Amino acid sequence: MAAVEELDIKVSSCLHMVSAFLAMEPPDVVISFVREFGEGSITESVQSCIWHHCITKADLKWQGPYLKRFLKKLILEIESSGGLVLDELYEQYASYMISLQNDDDNKGNFRVLKTISFLFPNANLTDGLLILIPAEISKPNSKVGSGVGLVGICLSYVKASKVILSDGDLSTLANMKVNLELNHLSTDDLEHQKKVHCVCLPWESASEDDLHCFAPDIILGADIIYDPSCLPHLVRVLSLLLKHKKHSHAEVGAAGRALDGLPADELLRHPLGRGSVAYIASVIRNIDTFNYFLSLAKQAKLVVTDLTEKVEVSKFLPYLRSYQRSSIRIFRIHV
Repeated sequence: MAAVEELDIKVSSCLHMVSAFLAMEPPDVVISFVREFGEGSITESVQSCIWHHCITKADLKWQGPYLKRFLKKLILEIESSGGLVLDELYEQYASYMISLQNDDDNKGNFRVLKTISFLFPNANLTDGLLILIPAEISKPNSKVGSGVGLVGICLSYVKASKVILSDGDLSTLANMKVNLELNHLSTDDLEHQKKVHCVCLPWESASEDDLHCFAPDIILGADIIYDPSCLPHLVRVLSLLLKHKKHSHAEVGAAGRALDGLPADELLRHPLGRGSVAYIASVIRNIDTFNYFLSLAKQAKLVVTDLTEKVEVSKFLPYLRSYQRSSIRIFRIHV
């Protein structure tokens, strides 16, 4: 067992397997990663890796039903192929059978989003946007509706000069700060140029002075076009942030016309004049809601361009196989 414990968790196939388990992907999806890690077989070494890096680190209180379903599937897969199941896995499954009610039918889609929300749609969509950051990464960046702060961590890792993460919910901000601190990123002192900053920014009450003090070059947003009642506030915030430089409109418009002939790999690196630019990733759930957003943007003299067909977004979270990435649309917005 000691030798098994030395398996390198950083090996991509093992990392994907563990990440899929932590994301509570469907058992079939996790098993597919298990087989990839074991090169087609679920060996005792692979089972030991699952035991040490997944099962023993799980919390029965909130993961219990999922763990029971996963272990049942894992044991069945091993037995059906004539393999030997580790005693630890049998014993753990037996303990779950005793401690949990047999309610698989009622909790077939059980997921605790609050605990691992950084692995689900909002963060996932924004992660795709990381490829949209221009080559000149030293520019200040701002994100509206920052969730748990995953984008801030990633942007800091690629040496963005200044990252401002905003959210209108105080509990979300508190959770975000904890996540940033766990990743050794300080969130104090807004004047410090090398820090990631968290600010409370309710769209409906943000003043023009509040927004102009940020002066971002790049604005990122993810899955924020869904509530019609919030859209007027969103468009107002975007408009004020994008128009913070008086010369933006003419220069960005001229640059935008020149972009038509650019190849896709250069499209997102073009500086777009000297104005600010926003990138938003979203799933169009309701076409009327999306058309309402476009109407508001047009009234605010914002140019919305769908880049989905022109840009190939990197598959940032390859272990989330159950998520339909084809429904994600990417938009560039400028004045």
